[in-house]
Amino acid sequence: MKNKFLWLSLALFSATLIAAQAQEALQPQPTQARAGHLVASILAHENYEHLPYDSKLSSAIFDNYLKSLDNQRSIFLQSDIDEFEVARSVLGNAILREDLRLPYAMFNVRQQRLTAHLTYARSLLKQGFDFGAQESYQLDRKNAAWPKSVEEIHDLWRKRIKNDWLRLKLAGKDDKAIIETLDKRYDNSLKSVAKAKSDDVFQIFMDAYATANDPHTNYFGVRASEEFDISMSLSLVGIGAELQNRDDYITIMHLLPGSPSELSGKLKAGDRILGVGQGVTGPLSDVIGARVDDAVKLIRGAEDSVVRLDILPAEAGPDGAHALVSLVRKKISLEKQAAKKSIVDVPDGTGTQRVGVIALPAFYRDFVAQQSGSTDFKSAARDVAHILDEFKAEHVDAVLIDLRNNGGGSVDEAVDLTGLFVDQGPVVQMLDSKNQVAIKGINPGGSAAWTGPLGVLINHASASASEIFAAAIQDYGRGIVIGETSFGKGTTQNIVNLDRIVKNDKPAFGELKMTNSTWFRASGDGIQLRGVEPDITLPMLTDAESFGESSYDNALPWNHIAGADYKPVGDLSAIVPTLITLHNERISKAKAFQELDADIAEFRALRKKNLISLNEAERRAERDAQEAKIKLREQETASAKGPDAIAAPPHQDDGLQSDERKIVADSDLEKKNETDRDILLNEAARILEDEVRLLKTGSQDH
Repeated sequence: MKNKFLWLSLALFSATLIAAQAQEALQPQPTQARAGHLVASILAHENYEHLPYDSKLSSAIFDNYLKSLDNQRSIFLQSDIDEFEVARSVLGNAILREDLRLPYAMFNVRQQRLTAHLTYARSLLKQGFDFGAQESYQLDRKNAAWPKSVEEIHDLWRKRIKNDWLRLKLAGKDDKAIIETLDKRYDNSLKSVAKAKSDDVFQIFMDAYATANDPHTNYFGVRASEEFDISMSLSLVGIGAELQNRDDYITIMHLLPGSPSELSGKLKAGDRILGVGQGVTGPLSDVIGARVDDAVKLIRGAEDSVVRLDILPAEAGPDGAHALVSLVRKKISLEKQAAKKSIVDVPDGTGTQRVGVIALPAFYRDFVAQQSGSTDFKSAARDVAHILDEFKAEHVDAVLIDLRNNGGGSVDEAVDLTGLFVDQGPVVQMLDSKNQVAIKGINPGGSAAWTGPLGVLINHASASASEIFAAAIQDYGRGIVIGETSFGKGTTQNIVNLDRIVKNDKPAFGELKMTNSTWFRASGDGIQLRGVEPDITLPMLTDAESFGESSYDNALPWNHIAGADYKPVGDLSAIVPTLITLHNERISKAKAFQELDADIAEFRALRKKNLISLNEAERRAERDAQEAKIKLREQETASAKGPDAIAAPPHQDDGLQSDERKIVADSDLEKKNETDRDILLNEAARILEDEVRLLKTGSQDH
């Protein structure tokens, strides 16, 4: 009886919330309810921890979903949260009952509140602000209390809008330009709210549900799973244009080299796509005001098929002449995310040592191409092997693998990459939920592609497969690990295609990325929570308190198992103390690292303070100091060379969002970010130069 009463209360609560938004409310679809039930059933039986559907799991789902809807606690009121609390203990069972009305009702309240807040924000632009007042704006509200009244939340938004205005004012814009910029910004946000779909709600809620089981179990709806597959394969079938929504136009931002869009010579950055047609004669579908993902769905298609684009050229006004461009879709390789090489020349007193650098953003593998029988599928390890061959021809003295911000990917790629530097042996041990251990290792009979000095550069965002590789290089004594302690993700996941399970003819249910094991080093030590500790530490800006495995409330614990049977191929422990001494002596005298230390201290102080002044005089003084720092840093950078480069100057705030800058200016800023001198990379190269020199003088057998 109690259960029936609870579900009646929930149903009434849901119906009341939905009715409050009339016809604009988003509703769950029958397919979603069935997909949710399937996900719940699989997780209950197959996920690593087999969590029961009890009130504890339901509460975690509830908290995750709230964070997804309002992470900064600036949309909902405390009264909304009080209303939602009735759902806290039953969301898990709601999924099993195929009843998604509660999460949809919560989302609809969010949309209603956000629409009201953005409308209020636009109204403030007519009034202006008093920038002489002494008040401040809280930058991060994720741990703040929920606003208790409309007046309190209005004050939060007033301060947010005031800060937006002040940023633009300090960047030199006059009041008229500021009002125009911000009014358009908030209007675009309102339009974005109105474009939300039922699929969006389901994606957000189901991912909140999946991550309540553990931090790395995720749900991907149909479109999200397509994007995930693209990120792993680094390829897609389309025209090779990067798109963004600007002022209701689907706008071309970049043309990928060698793509149909670039080779046609008929498209350029800034062109706007008004319509998309299928085939040579198919009707054009209007995409003005459409979401980017909807336009992308129309533009992508089968390889060698024709797509027609109705184009408004970048230089044309709204009523300018259109151009109709026909393109043949091709498989596009996303080389920007692939392994890249560079060479750092490091003077050593008597000559120059050449350090070959391989930046690897992810451990990618085209599983679809591999499963279809292709022998030349895209692979991170294969790309690195090719670069190593080039390095040998270019006579580099050492190799540095840059895994900073590499969040992982294919475990098999991490194993194969290790095999480029170690002849044979176990790389990683996998412990499943039944306490069975499986070992993944390098295929016997092979030979390393590079046997010379090796370094691995990591930071706190290096995770999963990155940690497997770095740990293996460390365990085998094969190279020096440099940087900061890694993320600490010691779990592996497999992909479950839900449509295959139920034998759907067309994609409808999406995919589940589910934790199936924890992994351990060949030595038996766990990586979970603790990460890989570098042999030589570099200063970095990463916020370890709010980022990393230890920041998750439901992270799995650290553990240790028996070591595998492996034999180190080297031992660099004798020279590591000397490398550390040389490194410390060098950076203690380097102005670049003094400036970096100052930047880190400033960043941490601002994070701890968590407030920014809204007083114009105070902010202008801060800006003047920043401008002076930038000018000095630019002068120093212009005169510095090679590994002695000064830390890149910080960029002055222009107050604009990415989609508000001119496309050329935004592209120039992106290129500048990519080419800014990297003092951490240069110092890692110098550490390897020290290693080469020490090994040559016989300080270490190798």
